[in-house]
Amino acid sequence: MGITDLARADDQELRELVARALAEDIGSGDVTSEATVPADTRARASIVQKEAGVIYGVAVAVAAFRALDPQLVVERSGDEGAWHESGSTVLAVRGNARALLAAERTALNFLARLSGIATLSARAVEAVAGTGARVLDTRKTTPGLRTLEKQAVAAGGGSNHRHGLFDAVLIKENHIALAGGVTAAVRAARSHAPALTLEVEVRDEAEIDEALAAGAQWLLLDNMNLEQLRSAVSRVAGRAQLEASGGVTLATLRAVAATGVDFVSMGSLTHSAAALDLSLSLEPLR
Repeated sequence: MGITDLARADDQELRELVARALAEDIGSGDVTSEATVPADTRARASIVQKEAGVIYGVAVAVAAFRALDPQLVVERSGDEGAWHESGSTVLAVRGNARALLAAERTALNFLARLSGIATLSARAVEAVAGTGARVLDTRKTTPGLRTLEKQAVAAGGGSNHRHGLFDAVLIKENHIALAGGVTAAVRAARSHAPALTLEVEVRDEAEIDEALAAGAQWLLLDNMNLEQLRSAVSRVAGRAQLEASGGVTLATLRAVAATGVDFVSMGSLTHSAAALDLSLSLEPLR
């Protein structure tokens, strides 16, 4: 399920997002830099990894610096989507020193957050290697940052599930209860949105059988243990794609993937990823 490419420096939506983040931080002005740094001072800023991981979000960081200094010069940036060791230079830019200082925290916040997601995604993909299962993200994202966070998952090698409530049908237990059962919910969804992928959350064998009989293409196996997952894989026998979901961690991921499911979804990729440790240093230019 595709997502729009937001992480481009010429993207208006990205510029607006960065502008809001800068306004939140700067407010009426960076009083410390205005008091201590002459207005015409120029400097070189370097962002360096302090721990190993996958970098994503360089374009967002550049957009933050460039919003305050349109004449910013990008000297170099590291490859995104690849694993880099601690000490790697992520980005180096030259520009107005006050602008670099004012944009520093916003640039680092975006870059560290997105790189943390990309790094956790890469670890998850490595954990399922050889099982045939793919790791999916969820809608458990930071409000306003979903597109960027899902792009970070993809940069780390993970796969994107639906972007929102509009691009796929996912019938969950509350929908089933309100619609009058699995069959009624599937039929209503088929009639309303016949072109969209249709997935149904199931909790036991009876719901699996009912969802398959109703024509579901994709089953979400909710909070099943390993034995139940293996049983579901055998029962479905390729008639629908299977997604395991519910409290999956890096420690349990491989065992879940090895049951034979097609996908394992992990909300933690976006809601619990630790920010990658990055640092920015400035040196004055003569």
